[in-house]
Amino acid sequence: MKTSKLLIFCSLFTFSVAMVMFAYLVYASKGLSYLSTDPKACINCHVMHTQYATWQHSSHAQRATCVECHLPTDSIVNKYKAKARDGWNHSVAFTLNTFAHRIEISEDAANRVQANCISCHARLTETIIANRDGYHDFSGTPLVDRKCWECHRDVPHGKARGLASTPNNLGVREL
Repeated sequence: MKTSKLLIFCSLFTFSVAMVMFAYLVYASKGLSYLSTDPKACINCHVMHTQYATWQHSSHAQRATCVECHLPTDSIVNKYKAKARDGWNHSVAFTLNTFAHRIEISEDAANRVQANCISCHARLTETIIANRDGYHDFSGTPLVDRKCWECHRDVPHGKARGLASTPNNLGVREL
């Protein structure tokens, strides 16, 4: 009987310690902020400060958040699926320091951003899509599947493309 009570006590104690450690991990990593649409959630990791700082000074800062550009907007399920997948990939890369100094968007994320550009700028893109056979690279080859940022390279993150691009950005300031 004593062994059984000791085993229950040890199990409860271990479970309690694990829950406290988990709660502290969520608190320390600002984990709940990732459930929001606040752009500051994207700078919980210091490696995103350049992207945040350049976005702050763009025309998109007043009109679109990180989530509205980088995540699916068609359904909440797709949004949180992409958010979970990207969050996992980012946390692994940042924790293990396996990311490049010039962070590049994945193909899946690029397709999401492209879809969101087209969605937000629907009136303009309807005209462009209707006339897309006229777009070419001056060699006669039509470029049907161009990404918006092939021409609009500095939108919305400016010319900054690496961690050293904004060396005086020692934290994020409120504008």
